[in-house]
Amino acid sequence: MRSARTLFFIAAIMVLLDFYVYQAIKTVTQPLSERVRLYIHVGFWVLSACTIVLLLAFPFMPFLQQSKVFRNYIFAILAGLFIAKLIAATIFLVDDIRRSGWWAISKVYRASGGQILGDGQMVSRSVFLSWIGLGLGSTIFGTMLLGFRNKYNYQVKKMTLRFPNLPDAFNGLKLVQISDVHSGSLQDVASVNRGIDLILQQQPDLILFTGDLVNDRATEMAPLKDSFARLKAPLGVYSTLGNHDYGDYVQWPSQTEKSANLAALINLHKEMGWDILMNEHRILEKNGEKIAVIGIENWGAKGRFPKYGKLDQAVMGTEQIPFKLLLSHDPSHWDAQVKTAYKDIDLMFAGHTHGMQFGLENPYFKWSPVQWMYKQWAGLYEDGAQKLYVNRGFGFIGYPGRVGIMPEITVMELVKA
Repeated sequence: MRSARTLFFIAAIMVLLDFYVYQAIKTVTQPLSERVRLYIHVGFWVLSACTIVLLLAFPFMPFLQQSKVFRNYIFAILAGLFIAKLIAATIFLVDDIRRSGWWAISKVYRASGGQILGDGQMVSRSVFLSWIGLGLGSTIFGTMLLGFRNKYNYQVKKMTLRFPNLPDAFNGLKLVQISDVHSGSLQDVASVNRGIDLILQQQPDLILFTGDLVNDRATEMAPLKDSFARLKAPLGVYSTLGNHDYGDYVQWPSQTEKSANLAALINLHKEMGWDILMNEHRILEKNGEKIAVIGIENWGAKGRFPKYGKLDQAVMGTEQIPFKLLLSHDPSHWDAQVKTAYKDIDLMFAGHTHGMQFGLENPYFKWSPVQWMYKQWAGLYEDGAQKLYVNRGFGFIGYPGRVGIMPEITVMELVKA
């Protein structure tokens, strides 16, 4: 019921936005013929009505909730329209503030006996600002539609990291990190296999997965299990859990079923040949020298995410290991605990943010709205001798696309400084 009320509230806001945007549409279509204006106006309201009907129908139609097409595409289009109208309305609001200010000034000036052009009526809406608002909103919406084609556009990001305490036997260690598969969103198995092929082409010594294998349910992996089971590396494939893996965002019939889902997911990691680390570690040995791979359950500093991870438990027994890698899904863990209490952890791997699947990146600049929520949200971060890498995610959730922030396969070579 709460979700239904939320949707009704959103629908009410959308109706208000529609009336607001319609005023701008009337302004910019004034020079057109009556018939063309009629087509545009009717088309706008038909589209708006369909949007609101679909939104309100969602809680009452189970087949819509279960449909990947609706959840991945139709719902994203509805959300895109809402965002586009909201952005356009912001520009219109600037215009209305200008109009209201000019109207108030003219009223005061006329009351004092001054002469001013016009008769004190409300100033007409700016055609220029109306076009700016509609154009900006349409550009954002069009960009989101184009972003659909980027969801399997895997980018291999390569880097070399230097550590003075890396054991000589592990000098030149090549590893691959992937994160946030979100298998419940992935429909194109052939494209996913191309991503798996890209990983294997790197010939890594070690593969690390940092959580969110599914959106909610272990059964989501059924079509993709064989694909991800292809991931092999000489030193192993190590994994951990993310916030979505626990099924916390689903209304389960009972706690027993929720627990069974988590147990099935953990077992699925093992069946694929992945060594899942549940607040524990593994020691890798080569030529008599050792490094530790530590993995914890999800631990987020943000209040809405449960803290399942127990790093104190995971590191027990690694005190004498000279070099430590940590798998921890949520990058907020680094500032909150790793940097302050575990300074002997050399390199932490995280995911979680997806770079919000939307932003701008070039060699000199990166930006995404997610940076207002997460200080570390994509790429490499350093503090003294410690390093954190935040993977941008292999899959997607919610919005079935990528704009500016592409799905990532991270390739790192570790060398002795």
